[in-house]
Amino acid sequence: MSRTMNAVLAGFGGQGILFAGKIIAISGLIEDREVSWLPSYGPEMRGGTANCSVCLADDPIGSPLVLTPDVLVVMNQPSLDKFEGSVQEGGTVVVDSTLVQRIPELPGVNVFAVPATQLAEENGYKGLANVILVGKLFAETGFCSEETLKAAVEKCVPAKKIAKLPANLAALELGMKS
Repeated sequence: MSRTMNAVLAGFGGQGILFAGKIIAISGLIEDREVSWLPSYGPEMRGGTANCSVCLADDPIGSPLVLTPDVLVVMNQPSLDKFEGSVQEGGTVVVDSTLVQRIPELPGVNVFAVPATQLAEENGYKGLANVILVGKLFAETGFCSEETLKAAVEKCVPAKKIAKLPANLAALELGMKS
């Protein structure tokens, strides 16, 4: 059986959307799957919109651009407004409910609201709401093994920020339990 995940992650620049997408992509590489990671951001960068398409598959990927995702992770209302209508039936949506006021009910789609920004701040993981959402996505979809996901986080945290690795792993755990 082919396990495929076509995801869109979206939010404001500076929220770590591209980093979150990279964690998912690296998890696919570790498991020797076909992977694409396609970032897209407005000219404003921080504060502008940022999103990325991530594809994980066992077979070659036709296009890195995801137009009808089966997974959507959103960290702001404009991103939800833009992408919610494109999610495939049977898909999964993970929303940062701290920053998104309107949590949609999408027929045939599993929607999970996680107050990720609030959880991050309350637990001393400021700036790691993105990683909490990846943890929640993992808990709901099992897109890779838990061991792989932790290894992907380790690979994505740059050497110069290695002191932040324990907080990233703790934020991931927090998301898995949310």
